Amino acid sequence: MAESSKFEPKIVAFLCNWCSYAGADLAGISRMQYPPNVRVLRVPCSARVDPFFILQALQQGADGVLVSGCHPGDCHYLTGNYVARRRFAVLHDLLQFCGLEPGRVTFAWVSASEGERFAQLVREVTDNVRQLGPNRKLIKEQ
Repeated sequence: MAESSKFEPKIVAFLCNWCSYAGADLAGISRMQYPPNVRVLRVPCSARVDPFFILQALQQGADGVLVSGCHPGDCHYLTGNYVARRRFAVLHDLLQFCGLEPGRVTFAWVSASEGERFAQLVREVTDNVRQLGPNRKLIKEQ
């Protein structure tokens, strides 16, 4: 059996409390199947996710990071997801400049009523990170 088929990625998901976390909760209570590779961290708003949190997750062994917030125009704090989107665009370019594969960090919108979308997103992110293999570029040496 090839090593890549044994690899199960560790993915850290930062989910906004008002939309994405509720979408994940809906997926769970609706018993929608998705890979168990995601560790969810609930944040008040996607704008609360400092790019340092993403880098630190990758340094400490996460193979991928998912940041998810409310759809544009639906933010509980009015403009938080716009702030997050701008911040993520800059971080995305910086990570590519540093040589990190584009599929390791994903930013997506999921509303509270989109349980199936959340489950599908987790399946896609897990498959993408699984194809990339283990994260070895930003791991901090002990």
